[in-house]
Amino acid sequence: MGGSAALDEGIYRVGVDDENPYYPVVEHSSAFRPVEPDQDAFNHSDMELLIDGGTIHYNSSIGKSEAALSEFAGAVEAYNYEMMRQERNQTAAFPVVVDLRYEERPPIDSTVSAPDGQDGTTGGGAGDGSNDSGTDDGSTDGGSGDGSGDGTNGSGTDDGTNGSGTDDGNGSTDGSGDGTNGSGTDDGNGSTDGASDGTNGSDDGGGTDGTESGGGLLGGALGGDSTGNSPAEISPPFPMQSLVLAFLFIVPMNFVIQLYGGSIMNERINRRGELMLVAPVGRGAIVAGKTLPYLAALAIVSTAIALAIGGAGLAVAAVVPLAVLFLSAAFVGAMFSRSFKELTFVTVTISVGLSSYAFVPAIFTNVTPIAMISPLTLVVWDLQGEAVTAAEYAFSAGPPLLIGALLFGLGAGVYREEDMFSQRAVHLKALDALANYARSPRSVFGVTALSIPFVLLAELLAIAILFALPLELSAPVLLLSISIIEELAKSLHVYAGFAHNRWTPTLRSAAIVGSASGAGFFVAEKAMHVVSVAGITTLDLGRIAFPESAAGVDAPVAVAMFFLPLALHAVTAIVSAVGARRGRWQYSAALGLAIAIHTLYNLGVTRYVA
Repeated sequence: MGGSAALDEGIYRVGVDDENPYYPVVEHSSAFRPVEPDQDAFNHSDMELLIDGGTIHYNSSIGKSEAALSEFAGAVEAYNYEMMRQERNQTAAFPVVVDLRYEERPPIDSTVSAPDGQDGTTGGGAGDGSNDSGTDDGSTDGGSGDGSGDGTNGSGTDDGTNGSGTDDGNGSTDGSGDGTNGSGTDDGNGSTDGASDGTNGSDDGGGTDGTESGGGLLGGALGGDSTGNSPAEISPPFPMQSLVLAFLFIVPMNFVIQLYGGSIMNERINRRGELMLVAPVGRGAIVAGKTLPYLAALAIVSTAIALAIGGAGLAVAAVVPLAVLFLSAAFVGAMFSRSFKELTFVTVTISVGLSSYAFVPAIFTNVTPIAMISPLTLVVWDLQGEAVTAAEYAFSAGPPLLIGALLFGLGAGVYREEDMFSQRAVHLKALDALANYARSPRSVFGVTALSIPFVLLAELLAIAILFALPLELSAPVLLLSISIIEELAKSLHVYAGFAHNRWTPTLRSAAIVGSASGAGFFVAEKAMHVVSVAGITTLDLGRIAFPESAAGVDAPVAVAMFFLPLALHAVTAIVSAVGARRGRWQYSAALGLAIAIHTLYNLGVTRYVA
């Protein structure tokens, strides 16, 4: 209730008389400030709400007045609930108490076998023993329950809120007891008696008979899978476990990458990197030597955290790919930045982006396959004692490992004197790094194919962000996002090659490198069908992002549909390459045209497959 300081304290003015029954609601809510009711003041917008008897007046043309009305409705509900809490007879105040337990839902196509003594059904029926309960048709106005059940745990139930009846532990209601929730006791076997012997322990009011919690030092903070409350207090489960894990594992990574990026930047600013460049070792060995101590430190910290929260080797194996991704992104940021000030901005951007990647999907653990995008989901499963297959681990941990390796290679491409000690802008150094690997049509093919991990991760993140929105809104946005991601992946290095004069700026060169880029993307794209292993295609947006071939089509049609994406990727890549050969603005215009073509194609394929 009210009484404490709040950010919105007194934000809404309510004209209400002291004698009005709604006055206590206004007085006890921190968001409202009671004032003298005055119709003229209300008409001049000197108050947001005016209460006249039982009528609440508001101004529909003023947004603050509408917000005050919505807040007032919630305040009334909260006030009524608090008054009910203060009633001495809680059984009369809350005749229904819910014992809520969250269980993992089996797959759609699986069949759950029933325990001994049950027929395997999930409905109430007439005492068939399903769900350990017989049913009862006691009326809500005092009728007695007459249902019976032969459940294996002897748990008949009485649904009569105000009716009478008890469950004798054998699945039958015999007519003694008041039948209201909270008046009976739980005998530990799931049966509710008006006069139970409670041999296995009892709790009043339908409370829980125990909770499970995670192991380790933080088990109490992470656990809890049941709750006993009134229906008004029931809310969807909040993924506290995932949030705690994200906090524990991600925060140390953010500190370590700042130290790592600062050490790389310090070598560039003070030109101490020149000694490394003249040493008789390769760039790969130099980068590995600088990175491994920080990676080892993160592995040790992650191991300590996993042990503290009751994790095992799987938790550490799931976090190490995240550490590689964080370090590789920090390495590229340090190689591209021109100063410590610029590096700070880049590092913050990296921390926010990668933390979101690890955090957002993980909060949906055990809710949707979207959660498998994040390796932190594997950590949660490890703590819950669930088995993880090799395919599931590869799906979650593979993309960050591959992207980390590619980012290290990209940063190593500018680990040379002309780039390390120059003051070129970040985007120009990025083009230098891409152009270092785009030297021939064959290399363009390879670079495009290697961009698939970036594409896969970006598209999965787009699904994770959009899947909670209505399909009518999220589907077009997702298709456009996919087009932008894929066209950038196919054309950025091509533009970098033309900008660095790797090829002659002719239509023939544009057609060749564009075709090579499109072919590389088509070949690597087929590997993206591993998403079906994680169940992503069971979601509506998953089927839109990764459409499967239409069933029941003729062989020629199936072959045509298989190679149609090759034509799409080649055409759009050539369109982008034609613009890239002329300059930045021409490339931007051609890229926009390629994205439009790709989006229209996606819309057509989605409708055909659907």
